Amino acid sequence: MMSYVYVDTGAMYRAVALKAVRRGVSLDAVDTLTELAGGARIDLRQQDGAQSWTQQVLLDGEDVTMAIRTPEVAQAASKVAVVAGVRHVLVAEQRRAGAQGGVVMEGRDIGSVVFPDAQLKIFLTASPEVRAERRWREHVQKGDAIDLARTLEEIHERDKRDSGRASSPLVRAKDAVVVDSTAMEPEEVARLVVMLAREQGGAGENPIFLGGGEASA
Repeated sequence: MMSYVYVDTGAMYRAVALKAVRRGVSLDAVDTLTELAGGARIDLRQQDGAQSWTQQVLLDGEDVTMAIRTPEVAQAASKVAVVAGVRHVLVAEQRRAGAQGGVVMEGRDIGSVVFPDAQLKIFLTASPEVRAERRWREHVQKGDAIDLARTLEEIHERDKRDSGRASSPLVRAKDAVVVDSTAMEPEEVARLVVMLAREQGGAGENPIFLGGGEASA
């Protein structure tokens, strides 16, 4: 078993977005959003007794693990993530979280901006249609009433927004391994990632192992 700690950086943007939504802050108010990010205390913790990839998210001491996974917060997070000031604050936090190594870090700019010298970079992707269906199924299982067609539209909108933003745009790092999971089950993706990590010497002294790409934020 590889003893890495999982860090979902998208959860950090969702936490800032949740704080903004709760306070009624406009998602166009870049200065206010940057101030919110700078003042937010976001803790990502492994849940007691859970696997290392099961993450609890605390915002200013409150458990918001489920609250940040609503469709409303997901859309808000995509807009918050475009704000350069917010990214500056959170990227600094992400670098501190991964500085000691032994980390699997997920996000859209991890291999290109946050840790460009990571030992292993994975650009994880899938077709927009498959990603939309996966997200739709997740929400249906939780009892959320969302429309599949609208979910696909939101996927396209977010990809365009993330690829075109001035700060840390979504790009594939030149040395990243592309993993297209369109026709793969989660277990197959996991086995492939573990194999790639071992090939890179992942059984060594807990080196940094980071993944970035079109995984859900």
